[in-house]
Amino acid sequence: MFFRENEKVCLFIDGANLYSASRNLGFDVDYRNLLTFFRNHCNVIRAYYYSAVLDTEEYSPLKPLTDWLAYNGFFLVTKSAREFTDQNGRRRIKGSMDIELAVDMMEIAPHIDHAVLFSGDADLRRLVESVQRQGVRVTVISSVKTNPPMVGDELRRQADQFLDIVDIAPEFTRRTGDSNQQNDIPNPTIPFTD
Repeated sequence: MFFRENEKVCLFIDGANLYSASRNLGFDVDYRNLLTFFRNHCNVIRAYYYSAVLDTEEYSPLKPLTDWLAYNGFFLVTKSAREFTDQNGRRRIKGSMDIELAVDMMEIAPHIDHAVLFSGDADLRRLVESVQRQGVRVTVISSVKTNPPMVGDELRRQADQFLDIVDIAPEFTRRTGDSNQQNDIPNPTIPFTD
């Protein structure tokens, strides 16, 4: 992993994408340890977490996680999700956060040296290219070890550095179903689609 100690770094976490990757790989993300891990390797000036939230329910399973993140060093960016039923009659929730993430990354680019993008969404390739033209290095964190791969090939190739989440996961994860580890960080239980 290539980070310079003095460079100003901003984390951009696509919550739904990271959730899908971690579930597919069989672990839960410990967000406290994730933030600590990056702060130990570089100068993190911001850590954004993007999540669409379903407003139609009185209680959302994402609420405890988003509340925890907002009070523990993350800049939470949310918007209302849209609920629909797919062709198979299954309940689905759609809430892409690509535009919000892109706006934030473009606005902060002149003030940072390195952007770390937790997403595999190939739609973000053009954003990465634009930020790189402003002199910002971009690391993409996702996975090619899932089936199918969670990262679009175009995005992976555009990044200055690609890190497979599997390779750094032991630093900030807990295994799904690990009841021996006590932790106060809630986990979301509803998968969102883009």
